[in-house]
Amino acid sequence: MNKKVGIIGRFFRLIDRKIVVPVTRLLMKIGKVFSSSNKALENFLSKSNTLLFVSLVLAILIFIVIDQRMTIFTNTSAEVLKDKKVNAIYNEEAYVVEGLPEKVDITLMGKRTDLFIAKQTSSKVSVDLSGYKAGTHKVNIDYISPSDSIEYSVNPSVANVNIYNKVSVTKTLTTDILNQDNLDSKLVIEDIKTSIDSVVVKGTDDENANNSLKKVATVKALVDVGSITETGNMTIKNIPLKAYDKDGKMLDVEIVPSKINVDLSVTSPSKTVPIKVQPEGEISFGKAISSIQLNSSNVVVYGSQKALEQIQYVTGKIDVSNLKTDKEYKVDLIKPKGVKSMSLNNVTASITLGTASDIDIPDVNIDVRNLQDGYTVQGLTESDIKVTVNVKGVESVIKTLKPEDISAYIDLKDYKPGEYEIPVKVEGTDSRVQYLSKTKKVKIKVVEK
Repeated sequence: MNKKVGIIGRFFRLIDRKIVVPVTRLLMKIGKVFSSSNKALENFLSKSNTLLFVSLVLAILIFIVIDQRMTIFTNTSAEVLKDKKVNAIYNEEAYVVEGLPEKVDITLMGKRTDLFIAKQTSSKVSVDLSGYKAGTHKVNIDYISPSDSIEYSVNPSVANVNIYNKVSVTKTLTTDILNQDNLDSKLVIEDIKTSIDSVVVKGTDDENANNSLKKVATVKALVDVGSITETGNMTIKNIPLKAYDKDGKMLDVEIVPSKINVDLSVTSPSKTVPIKVQPEGEISFGKAISSIQLNSSNVVVYGSQKALEQIQYVTGKIDVSNLKTDKEYKVDLIKPKGVKSMSLNNVTASITLGTASDIDIPDVNIDVRNLQDGYTVQGLTESDIKVTVNVKGVESVIKTLKPEDISAYIDLKDYKPGEYEIPVKVEGTDSRVQYLSKTKKVKIKVVEK
């Protein structure tokens, strides 16, 4: 209580000097201005007890405020510190620890002033395992309090931990490219090289442990290429390494080194190929396509060099079913397999019609496609290895066709040894012409070589 009275006395003198005296002088001046009309105010301010009365009122008010503040700060309260990280103290070179919670909650109880200081202080939660050997142990989780006057409780306060002897193995390092879909469609990661080929993985040899080395199936360098915008040779530094089990689940093991550098070769392979528009459907009776004019005859395709080598042209399809007069179409181009980008996605095709004619072209050899390695095909009769193809189009087009301009084939994908009756398919070099095999199916025999 004496401490409170001392504080009040100091505040009283401060208020007296800084507030009461200036306010009294102000009131005196106001009284003089209105003295002719308000003698009572002047008489009141002239009394010797006025200053003491004002000071007393202010002192009482200040006392009440300070007393309430001190009461608030001296009352006991509680605060909860959420998700405090747990620090384990042990020989990390010799042991692996499992079962220790990563974070805990701390409930603090004490005076508000002490709690306020505690919240601002960088306190630690720790578990000292330095004296423990391999095995299962029940340990206490301790909180280092910044003040002896604060009571606390930890949740959870104990943990069952498994301590394993640490062992190590060497694993081959592979790469995994991230965000490749965000890479510019014209760019290709042509080559990727890691600064090292293998890493040391440390963990436990106990197959029941989460970080058992027996669970490690692969170690990958996670290379993020999403921000690459230019071609050339470049180095990406500090690539993180991660270990995974056979199911692709990431494992909590130590990898040495934990990060590496990766050298990339970024290219933009391209190839210019012709555009072929393929009409589909039956044109109106007596009509055939005389010409197909495209607003662009070629397209530039972008992709890996290996994919581009297999691409000879890009196709687009037009539905000409029941077409009776000349017509203009917008044709979407079909992106070939392995192509990431094309300079054109569609073209305009103008189709002109003429009078239809047809002729037969005999002795077109039947080709075999998609037969598995180790097998060969034998025709059962002469008519099963050659067919006659009927071609339909305007006369000026079909009269120039030769057997080598037509491909008849059978698709033997997934066929095993045995005898089969297979549908015959026909295609030709001129998309203005309709091709039809007069032999619908042929008999063949698949045998081992």
